[in-house]
Amino acid sequence: MEPQATATRRGTARNNCAWCGREIVESDVGRRRKYCKQSCRQRAYEQRNLVAGSSIPADSVVLSAGEAEDLIERLFRLRCAAEDIATAVGEEADRSELAELGAELVALAKEAERWR
Repeated sequence: MEPQATATRRGTARNNCAWCGREIVESDVGRRRKYCKQSCRQRAYEQRNLVAGSSIPADSVVLSAGEAEDLIERLFRLRCAAEDIATAVGEEADRSELAELGAELVALAKEAERWR
């Protein structure tokens, strides 16, 4: 899984940890970090070694049944929040209500992109 990077106003890059998905903020100097902390780097190393020599691709993400259910639940809540915004727009809700619903949608999206 490649970390996604976006430019910010101050010339720094923002990307997400390749293991846990947390945001990493760093400067333009040096190599871009792939992991947010040493423990994430270690977990990724362990995962790569577990799949080495097997038919599972090295870039695969293996989730337990509980983790998969949790991810599905987070995505469901995200879809419901998006539907709430669409309904509010259709009903011509006021700006403050739309702002509140938008903030909730962003919070749920950040939670949904968390992997572990």
